[in-house]
Amino acid sequence: MSDHVYKKIELVGSSPNSIEDAVGNALARAQKTIRNMRWFEVVETRGHIEDGKINHWQVTVKVGFTLDQ
Repeated sequence: MSDHVYKKIELVGSSPNSIEDAVGNALARAQKTIRNMRWFEVVETRGHIEDGKINHWQVTVKVGFTLDQ
């Protein structure tokens, strides 16, 4: 097995629909500029309330990726 070096970054994704969509939005945007993404972990979840109902989700994720050789 080769030695790998990883880097972790923190992103915040948002969505009016769901937590899953907020995570997906963050990862989809990151994929445009970050190569070799390997995992993510949700570290914080927030929501915006309007008129007593959930209006928007915000999710903080840490994303791990391997560095180029």
